[in-house]
Amino acid sequence: MPKIVIILFIILFLWAFVVEPNLLVVKHYKVSALDNLRIVFVSDFHISKYEKSRLKRVVDLINKQNPDLVLSGGDFIKGHDGKNTLGIEEQAEILKGLNAPFITVLGNHDGWYDRARVTKVLKDSGFTVLENSNTKIKGIYFVGLEDIQTGKPDIKAALAGTELPRILISHSPDVYYDVKEPVSLILAGHTHGGQVSFPPFGAPVVPSDYGSKFARRVINETHNTMIITKGIGTSILPVRFCAVPEIVVIN
Repeated sequence: MPKIVIILFIILFLWAFVVEPNLLVVKHYKVSALDNLRIVFVSDFHISKYEKSRLKRVVDLINKQNPDLVLSGGDFIKGHDGKNTLGIEEQAEILKGLNAPFITVLGNHDGWYDRARVTKVLKDSGFTVLENSNTKIKGIYFVGLEDIQTGKPDIKAALAGTELPRILISHSPDVYYDVKEPVSLILAGHTHGGQVSFPPFGAPVVPSDYGSKFARRVINETHNTMIITKGIGTSILPVRFCAVPEIVVIN
């Protein structure tokens, strides 16, 4: 094998396994229905027991955006059984450093680990956990669904008693076509942007029934708009390629 090929392989390996997974960028969107409100949306933390400093860096970056509210798509837990995760209690202590109210749903990894425990710790820490329920803050209803894999998302129950403007938060984007009522915005994560993507072909593996279509980006195929974030952490393999971790700022 030519030396240049070996060098290129080593560079790509280091980028995908060492450099890109530890990057963190800010992506901006503007939603006219939410004038005068600045929201940060984050998802898929997947914080390992060795990444306490990384979560602190996420909190610092969020605070630098001066948000009025911080919304989350969940998946705090790393792995399926939690053996490699930073304890949810430790994560909650770090998240208390946020300078704005924190509203979250739970992800599939949270459910596989211990849904009741994660919910209790977050609520005891003063955060709002939405499970087919809603809350009103600053004149806007925030609606949260249970995870599609480990719970039973009930859109009708979650929207009950709300009106526009309202933002619906779902860990998985696959609920998109089931949201028949108008909402101001749908926010979702779960897909990690495919985690590994090959432009211009896209991500070969995406945890969605809709494949790479729901890996990332803005979806405008019904009367509702959905933003899918690439999230922060990794799952299964600690790798990212052309799927840089991000937090989302919505003005």
